[in-house]
Amino acid sequence: MDSPLIKKMEQFTAFDREDRELLNRLTTERQREYGAREDIIREGEHSPDIHVVITGLACRYKHLEDGACQIMGFLVPGDPCDSEIFILNEMDHTIGTLTPSIIASISGEIMKDLLLNRPSIALAFWWNTLQDEGVLRERIIDEGRRDAYSRVAFLIYEIFLRMRAFGVIEDQKFDFPVTQTDLADATGLTPVHISRMLSRLRKQNLILIDGKSWTVPDPAGLRAAARFEGNYLHLDRAKDEPDSEAGKRLKGLL
Repeated sequence: MDSPLIKKMEQFTAFDREDRELLNRLTTERQREYGAREDIIREGEHSPDIHVVITGLACRYKHLEDGACQIMGFLVPGDPCDSEIFILNEMDHTIGTLTPSIIASISGEIMKDLLLNRPSIALAFWWNTLQDEGVLRERIIDEGRRDAYSRVAFLIYEIFLRMRAFGVIEDQKFDFPVTQTDLADATGLTPVHISRMLSRLRKQNLILIDGKSWTVPDPAGLRAAARFEGNYLHLDRAKDEPDSEAGKRLKGLL
């Protein structure tokens, strides 16, 4: 079975057999299990490796001087956490797990070789970086222009779409074991405000929450509530290939 990294990257590019075997090997050779709420790499640290989420849920976050926390992005299976960190002296934010997770490590030296000598892999990682930047831009728009209701709806639909794109959703249901505090830290709202917005979305039958399991019974309705435009995720290639697995999963969602 292919690595979640391949499932994600093939939203953009097709790998030949050699590249596929290489990525599968690299994401299975060095894996580590992390508990919930455990840091993978902290702000100020240097890592000679990059990290890839294989199972579980992680996030990018930063603690402010007053103790407040800002989550800049959620990381789902298949996501590289820090594709460029091996070229920097230190991290400018922290990457940590939210749930028990399996994280794969790929050495920076191997990554350099992949980026220089494997064009399909290099293009896929560049695309992933552009997608990360797009997600961060949407968080800026959240803070500046979206009201609380569309901000929360937008984030939920984004996670739903990202998980759906590489096949970890069944019957519109997905695991998203976050707290209201996590959602508050990701949206700049208070937990009380998050509770009100989730209640409103539930009453409109746009989301169902059962513990860690979330269901989107009406994707079109949630997309409308979020006023969602998905071009920032750069999934146009998958969408334009309706016969591909990613294309089938994204049909009508972008």
